[in-house]
Amino acid sequence: MNTQPLAVTPGEPAGIGPDLVLQAAADAAWHGGMVVFADPEALGRRARELGLVVSLKEWQPGDPVPGKGLAVCPVPLAEAVEAGRPIPANAPATLASLDRAMEAVMDGYCLGLVTGPLNKAVISEGTSYPFSGHTEYLAERLGAPSPVMMLVGGNLRVALVTTHLPLRAVPEAVTGERVIRAVRTTADALITDFAISTPRILVTGLNPHAGEGGHLGHEEQQVIIPALEEIREELGSRAQVEGPIAGDTAFTARYLREADTVICMYHDQGLAPLKQQSFGGAVNVSLGLPLVRTSVDHGTAFDLAGTGNAGGGSFRESIALARTLAANRTRATA
Repeated sequence: MNTQPLAVTPGEPAGIGPDLVLQAAADAAWHGGMVVFADPEALGRRARELGLVVSLKEWQPGDPVPGKGLAVCPVPLAEAVEAGRPIPANAPATLASLDRAMEAVMDGYCLGLVTGPLNKAVISEGTSYPFSGHTEYLAERLGAPSPVMMLVGGNLRVALVTTHLPLRAVPEAVTGERVIRAVRTTADALITDFAISTPRILVTGLNPHAGEGGHLGHEEQQVIIPALEEIREELGSRAQVEGPIAGDTAFTARYLREADTVICMYHDQGLAPLKQQSFGGAVNVSLGLPLVRTSVDHGTAFDLAGTGNAGGGSFRESIALARTLAANRTRATA
């Protein structure tokens, strides 16, 4: 069993990410084997606000992980932070913690990356970087050309062709190349990281009733169907790809009974049914990266930060799934 720690970033320092990390570290019955990349003074203040007793131990890449307490790789913030009150001046340090955690994984000091929630507006305001999400940021930094966002929760795995786009921009963004890359990346991840030998992948259409033969839109006939034909030929017997299936029936028992994942064309088409089933306990997984990365399924929840009322189910599931995926990937690539 690999005993390397997971690299953890709490995300927005004024949000609930620090709460989730500290609550987990204070639970004597749970040991996540993690190193947190954050400002130790900010973590200490938040622990006191929450009434938690957590011993913070400084850690640098290459150090052993302490048997007791929470290992922290220091990344100082520019200004002292108050729960629930984000400070854009701290955005560069927030991204620096993500960069350092990513480097620790890529350099072999940590097993995988688990990220807390970030606020896109705060990052964009406090830096010159047009931040659109963890997945896109990590893909750019790591030179990964085909990242795919997947959420895992309950009995569902849902991947997306497009992610954080205005709805009016989605049809133009659903290109044959994007559909092919999404299916290819998802199939590879299911085989390597999820240890599914021959995954069955369902792909939705874009329009109601999957276009109904062109009467309700032409994207299925002109883009999605040709793309699926091409990727089926490429994958051969490695995976079964079915679709396009109408988005309003893809999540019914008939289709899900033997499906390993559903690939949807846009954000809410896929994540609304998944979050209805498992919000607060689902995990965001970035596929197509050279490292394993998982994250919580919720945002920064500024109103809950520092109150002690932040549920930690998604965070703990993210830790557990990251370890499983990393172990599977190690076995598959050995």
